[in-house]
Amino acid sequence: MKDNSRRKFIQNVGLASLASVSTLAAEPERTRELFIHHVFFYLKDPNNAQDEAKLLEGLHKLAKVPTIQYVHIGKPAETSRSVIVRDYTFSWMCFFKNIIEEEIYQTHPIHLDFIKEYSHLWEKVVVYDSVGPKKVG
Repeated sequence: MKDNSRRKFIQNVGLASLASVSTLAAEPERTRELFIHHVFFYLKDPNNAQDEAKLLEGLHKLAKVPTIQYVHIGKPAETSRSVIVRDYTFSWMCFFKNIIEEEIYQTHPIHLDFIKEYSHLWEKVVVYDSVGPKKVG
């Protein structure tokens, strides 16, 4: 009976090891590509300087999430080509080493606090996420 239990244990350990190896084999795919998270914020009251300042304050706090590699906070540029969208209040673009780092950001307490404390200011957000090789060429 002990031998049977031991055999079962070894089989289970082997299956668990195999599962972890296949998970690790899939991970390089998720860790290879640069991840860019680009968010456009539209304030409920776009002419309210206090709301704009408050959202900017929140974005600066959000920039402290440790998995973010680089952050750009912008306002619409004074350009006038027909293809350019300029109706948002702030553009928030951040770069992550990979999608895993971005997923950590999404559940990080700083990010969750940002949503809780500042979401009442915006009427909508538009998000563009993209992945790509770290090096081109």
